[in-house]
Amino acid sequence: MRVLIQKVEKASVEINNTEHASIGRGLLVFLGVEDNDDSKDIEWLTGKVSRLRVFDDSKGVMNLSVTETGGEIMVISQFTLHASTKKGNRPSYIRAAGPEHAVPLYREFISRLESESGCRVCSGEFGAYMKVSLVNDGPVTIGIDSKMKE
Repeated sequence: MRVLIQKVEKASVEINNTEHASIGRGLLVFLGVEDNDDSKDIEWLTGKVSRLRVFDDSKGVMNLSVTETGGEIMVISQFTLHASTKKGNRPSYIRAAGPEHAVPLYREFISRLESESGCRVCSGEFGAYMKVSLVNDGPVTIGIDSKMKE
């Protein structure tokens, strides 16, 4: 399971030309699920996201988590996080899980993240064509892979 996290001043997602969800200051989390992902990946990643210290403290040092700042979180499904560009120029998405496996994990991730962080968590719609708008704060963009645990 992979996430790409962006610290944002605000973010929104539009589906079918209608705003589906929006957040103010917080984290925009793009989530990619693989076939071999399970609840253990979710447990580890939601803990990381909840406790990731990327917000400034009173001294201007990135020392606070989204939980400590009372920020909001938006989760967007993103199968392209598992793109392979090893051969040729057209990405392969063979490592990305299909909906039958990914959707339950996507929902579990959102639910656990809300519980773990205590923050308002909203999301896009799995499998939908979405337009995501954001104002990246910093900019701060961090990728985390549950299989690599770096």
